[in-house]
Amino acid sequence: MSWINKDTEIYCSFSKSAGNVGCQMMNSAFYYYRLNKIYKSFSINNIEDGVKAVKTLNIKAFAVTMPFKKEVLKYVDEISEEVNNCKSANTVLNVNGKLKAYNTDIYSSGIVLKNNIKNISKIYILGDGGFSSAVKYSAEKLLNNVEIITRKNWYKLKTIKNSIVFNCTPVENIKIDKSNTYIDCIIGTKTGNLLAKLQASKQFELYTGKKFPLS
Repeated sequence: MSWINKDTEIYCSFSKSAGNVGCQMMNSAFYYYRLNKIYKSFSINNIEDGVKAVKTLNIKAFAVTMPFKKEVLKYVDEISEEVNNCKSANTVLNVNGKLKAYNTDIYSSGIVLKNNIKNISKIYILGDGGFSSAVKYSAEKLLNNVEIITRKNWYKLKTIKNSIVFNCTPVENIKIDKSNTYIDCIIGTKTGNLLAKLQASKQFELYTGKKFPLS
């Protein structure tokens, strides 16, 4: 198989500042299965323009990161049940020009929360963006005691103990009591890298119908 030719299918991601993690994971997985597909990340300022490019170039699917996870819903044709419930998406498939939105953050955050929920009575979620919406949806499936922390009530962090604190913001080095279980979404942290891998594995299944091959 020729690795790149006129029939190569293009997949991509849109964010304010493009990264390499998704490119490395997806292209390695495509190569593993010898699929005639490539993945490229793009930095954009306007998600509507990104969606127009998808339709114009017949890009097969794309991932979307903060701050576009809610706004992108304005420009799709169909949404999954999970997206309808959490009102945010991070994955969009292009099927014959029709765009359908999914949310694989629900899958990844659900696994990480479930693995840390033992002996926890409350989950605090930092931030109120698109990723936070997905985490809240996952958290409420596991526990009926979930609270959102934003700039308005950020001061509460000083009083939280014996809970899960899930950072869904780009804020680094957040100080919390050591009795808490801290889950950080930021790439480069242990939990951030795990979340990225888990959600990408589910994206890959949506893109290809195959299991993500990388350990």
